[in-house]
Amino acid sequence: MKSYRHELWLEIPARRGFVNITPQIESLVAQSGIREGLALVNAMHITASVFINDDERGLHQDFERWLESLAPHEPVSQYQHNRTGEDNADAHLKRQVIGREVVVAITGGKLDFGPWEQIFYGEFDGRRRKRVLVKIIGE
Repeated sequence: MKSYRHELWLEIPARRGFVNITPQIESLVAQSGIREGLALVNAMHITASVFINDDERGLHQDFERWLESLAPHEPVSQYQHNRTGEDNADAHLKRQVIGREVVVAITGGKLDFGPWEQIFYGEFDGRRRKRVLVKIIGE
C-alpha cells in the first residue's frame, strides 16, 4: 500500500467563509498515483471544518444563517470560553456541528463522488493561515 501526504494552506480574509477545495484534492489524487484507495481530508484547526455538499451559493448562505442561529458570534460574553480573552467560542461550536474531516473513495484514480458532491473548507474564525491535511492511501 502507498501513501501520499500534503498540506493545503488557506487564509480566508473574512471571519467566516466556504471554499471549494475539490480541484486541489483532485490534483493531489492525480499526483499521488494512487488508483484505488481513500482520500482523507481534514481541517487541522479547531475553528475550521471540511465537509461534502453541493456547490450552490444559496445553500452556502443557508449554512451561514443556520450556523449563526445555532451559535451566534455576538454577544461574545455569552460564552465561557471567551472569558479567556478569545472571541471565537462560536467558531468552535460551528466546527463541532459541521465536522472535522471527510473520507472519499478513490476509484480508477478519481474521487468517487455521488451527484453534486464537492469538498469544502469551512472557516469560522478566519483572517489567518490555516492548514488542511490531505492523506491519500491505497494502490
